[in-house]
Amino acid sequence: MTAIARSRQPVTTPFPLAVDTSKYEPTEQVPVKAYQRKQLLERVGRDGSTVGAAIPDSITVQDEQLDLQTFVFEINRRETIPPGERERVDKAKRNLRRERVERLELIEDGEISYEEGERIAESIIGIDRALNALDQLEPVDLEAESERQAAADQKRWTRFLQKALGHDDAKSRNRR
Repeated sequence: MTAIARSRQPVTTPFPLAVDTSKYEPTEQVPVKAYQRKQLLERVGRDGSTVGAAIPDSITVQDEQLDLQTFVFEINRRETIPPGERERVDKAKRNLRRERVERLELIEDGEISYEEGERIAESIIGIDRALNALDQLEPVDLEAESERQAAADQKRWTRFLQKALGHDDAKSRNRR
């Protein structure tokens, strides 16, 4: 057989050339797995999770649409907040905290997909970012802030020592 004759023969491969893409198309939402749920919760609870996070343009809080980014920037650009605005800010902060808890519970216990969980986690981080910006408007009580910082430092140090010494749970302290 000549080289020309060999080149005209059909090429066979050990695998089919046509790729079945139907298995890659989304068919139904797969529920979030336990380890994925844990990752999402860890991401939301991480210190510094709001660093670099954007405040959502708008968000539905307690069945009301709120232009969150506009509201936060409008409030932050003022040096002082009039008493009427203070009530509005306090109400918004309460509603944002409630919404944050509801969304966090949805990640913890809800029947959601991982993609939906990611969207919810991003929204929680955005809510946290907005709450941080709104909390900065409060007059600072230096003594109380110092006490809070000391308590937080103590808690972090205790948690570090427990992990380092292998005492991760509170039950191990009672066994001694």
